[in-house]
Amino acid sequence: MHHQQASLFDTSGPGLGGLAAVHRTRLGDGAWIDTLPGWLTGADDLFERLATEVPWRAERRLMYDNVVAVPRLLAHYGAGEPLPDPVLERARDALGAYYAAELGEPFTTAGLCYYRDGRDSVAWHGDRTGRGSTRDTLVAILSLGEPRPLLLRPRGGGPATVRRPLGHGDLIVMGGSCQRTWDHAIPKTRSAVGGRISVQFRPHGVR
Repeated sequence: MHHQQASLFDTSGPGLGGLAAVHRTRLGDGAWIDTLPGWLTGADDLFERLATEVPWRAERRLMYDNVVAVPRLLAHYGAGEPLPDPVLERARDALGAYYAAELGEPFTTAGLCYYRDGRDSVAWHGDRTGRGSTRDTLVAILSLGEPRPLLLRPRGGGPATVRRPLGHGDLIVMGGSCQRTWDHAIPKTRSAVGGRISVQFRPHGVR
């Protein structure tokens, strides 16, 4: 696997900033996103460790009568399982405390996706497996490594209407009806890009 070179200036180790500077964008239909660039410092160092040490798995899924390789590597940590770095547990707890009034419950699981290069991607989707199909919820994503654009569009098709490049410790939180009324994707790119790892914190029963 190709791992990006950590910045020579990123030597302090991973740490979290405050959440007071989060910026909210209302998308319509009760959906919103919050963004905070560079919430995690030392993100390049953490990327390198996770890329090497997480027990990544490759999956294959049925698509249009064919079994195809999922174009990214995956790992999942359920409720009560220790996360692969203590700073991720602090991030989960900080997000749970900050969004307690809106979420009404803690973030309990963490899904990790490793986009190794521009050929890895995720197609348009919403996190609608489980309670996200019928109830408002929050999904918080911490991005490590080289930035890749997260695209959003209203559910039902059409071009992307929101584009947020995410990497190097950036945070995005999708809330309200976002999983039900909007879709999101990470497109493939022919550009030469390094790896990116996304860490998705979710409450119980949302996938």
